[in-house]
Amino acid sequence: MRSAARIEAFLEMMSAERGAAENTLSSYRRDLEDASEQLGGRLAEAEASAIRSYLGDIASRGFAPTSQARKLSVLRQFYKFLYAEGLRGDDPTGTLDSPKRDRPLPKTMSEAETGRLLDRAAAEAADGSASHASLLSAIRMHALVEVLYATGLRVSELVGLPVTVALRDERYFIVRGKGGKERMVPLSAKARAAMRAWIAMRNETPALAASPYLFPASSESGYLPRQVFARELKALAARAGIATAKISPHVIRHAFASHLLQNGADLRAVQQLLGHADISTTQIYTHVLEERLVRLVNDHHPLADAAR
Repeated sequence: MRSAARIEAFLEMMSAERGAAENTLSSYRRDLEDASEQLGGRLAEAEASAIRSYLGDIASRGFAPTSQARKLSVLRQFYKFLYAEGLRGDDPTGTLDSPKRDRPLPKTMSEAETGRLLDRAAAEAADGSASHASLLSAIRMHALVEVLYATGLRVSELVGLPVTVALRDERYFIVRGKGGKERMVPLSAKARAAMRAWIAMRNETPALAASPYLFPASSESGYLPRQVFARELKALAARAGIATAKISPHVIRHAFASHLLQNGADLRAVQQLLGHADISTTQIYTHVLEERLVRLVNDHHPLADAAR
């Protein structure tokens, strides 16, 4: 009964002092009561070994690592409360490790799909029979997707580019990313050509010509909202015969990184190009490296044929 009273006290604290929502409190209650039942009603007095056994039990019951981590998080909060209130002299969860979560692989596109998307954007940008408004939109979209795939920019970095990036017409430019950090990114010949075509069209449009942004819009920020770009990108993908559910600006950023690695780029170089502060963030692409290494061994190792 003492554990039941401790659980109620904990939930009252979470409600009164931390303003926990009803759904949160109900979830906490279920997790704590389940743990208490499995520990024979002695949750408040349980030792670390007993809690470790309980976590092993819920893993064997098929709970996902995310669910296991949530239950452990609730237990940590519960025991910290007991310790802070002087109801326990220790925190038995202090030495327990959180269950490892599998990091999902990023969605990406094949080189063939990316090629189809870019080809469709180029064809629409070259359609001389389109109206001025349609051609303006098509040339802008072509510039957007070519620059995005050439640089791997974050969508917020892309839509907020200053017009000076295109006016210089150079093979590289400096972008200011997260935390105000600057990095150098390359521009392919196709991306530069698409930007030149867009600049020419943009500068002939009085409502856009005076803007300091490469992709101006009548929005609060003064440049193309990323949501608008994402919506128009899905429409372009549909016209290119690509499932819209699998494409977004972030997917093209992932394609940029994956295709570089597939074709021999170094992981550190890709980290710098993406603007990741920590190499661990870039390591979501290690599956690409693993595939490349397997292919390298199979194609070039003298014993590879014998092993097949």
